[in-house]
Amino acid sequence: MIDWKRVEELRAEIGAEGFAEVVDMFLDEADGAVQALLRGLPADEVEGQLHFLKGSALNLGLSDLAAICQEGERRAAAGDGAKVDVAQVASVYHASRAGLLGRLSTGEVGAA
Repeated sequence: MIDWKRVEELRAEIGAEGFAEVVDMFLDEADGAVQALLRGLPADEVEGQLHFLKGSALNLGLSDLAAICQEGERRAAAGDGAKVDVAQVASVYHASRAGLLGRLSTGEVGAA
């Protein structure tokens, strides 16, 4: 799920150009974080990557991604970083990414 109200709020706060830059930066950094998780990180680094993804996802209204990252972050903080389902995190990320880009490409966001 994507919180489109949050997306609209962020776009209104920073303007269309700034919003586009934030989205591009998020996608670039998040792609790297997800790839690192999938390649396999030491258990003590999993929490940091999930924390980054969670915070960025919340900023952009990517609610499902934030929730799955928060769950994984808690697990990693409890010492179970190796048991985090990174494939599920990646799947939710890719679905969120596609949903965000799909709607942005239609011009529906910010078209008020």
